[in-house]
Amino acid sequence: MSDAVEILEFPKAENIYMIAGWRQWADAGSTSSGLPKYLIEQTKARKIGTIQSEGFYLFQIPGTHDLVRPVVKFNQGYPESLEVQQNDLYYAEINQNGLLIFLGDEPQLDIERYTQALLHIVQELGVKRIIGLGGVYGELPYNKDRVISSIYSLQELKDELQDMSVNLSEYHGGASVGSYICSRAGKQGIEYVSFYAFVPAYDFSNVSQVANSIRIENDFSAWLGIMQRINHMLKLDLDLSDLEKRSKELIELFDSKIDELDEEAPQLGVREYLDRLSEEFETTPFTPLDDVWEEELRRLFGQTDPDDFQDGDTD
Repeated sequence: MSDAVEILEFPKAENIYMIAGWRQWADAGSTSSGLPKYLIEQTKARKIGTIQSEGFYLFQIPGTHDLVRPVVKFNQGYPESLEVQQNDLYYAEINQNGLLIFLGDEPQLDIERYTQALLHIVQELGVKRIIGLGGVYGELPYNKDRVISSIYSLQELKDELQDMSVNLSEYHGGASVGSYICSRAGKQGIEYVSFYAFVPAYDFSNVSQVANSIRIENDFSAWLGIMQRINHMLKLDLDLSDLEKRSKELIELFDSKIDELDEEAPQLGVREYLDRLSEEFETTPFTPLDDVWEEELRRLFGQTDPDDFQDGDTD
């Protein structure tokens, strides 16, 4: 076993999948850090393992004050808490499927050893597929379905992703922790797919009367768009009604804030600009045909499981 890995429990489910996120560079809308935490809480997942932090993080960078230092809190001279980097593994069973949820801190050092530690966990626990999470800010309508981009580790995954209403990434630049792991997973024949949500952000730096930018910190609409795809891909059947509610409330809240800003400074034309952005924006909603048919059958047969009806059963 990798010396950086500690596994406390070995799940026995026949199909085990992993959703992995990080407090990282590509974390717009807290898609990579907030969504895994949300899933851990919603599924009541229990901690079953960890990647030890030693050797992956800097304590300080010369010339900076507290850019990377751990945060300590004292109360009358006594250290109440010390916030250090963590890389923890949680587990829940969802409809007879095993779901591992990994939430970590993007390493600052030795990314190769960190990657191999994570892939070691995947191999030890028999994980069939890793789903990585990420977020990128962009000038997009806040009231439309989020654009989702994707990368994958094995060529045979491409056809499956083309049915997921995603843009297959053409990115060329500095690697995120997810894209690095994706590349290394492919070399080992491990299935890895990442979903990157594009999260609304608006730059008003040329207008002195408002803040430099407006962006969504916890983008429930992005979380929902990703989870709809994960639910379909892995057949998890997770209840997404809470995320749907939060997404709707987010749009309503943003609407009211924009109205307030437009009322206070109508000369800025913020509402007009966002309405035009929305009108010109084209997106492809994720609506798998099999999900649509299942919902319609449930409606027709009063929530009865469609599988209960076989060919020729008319009674």
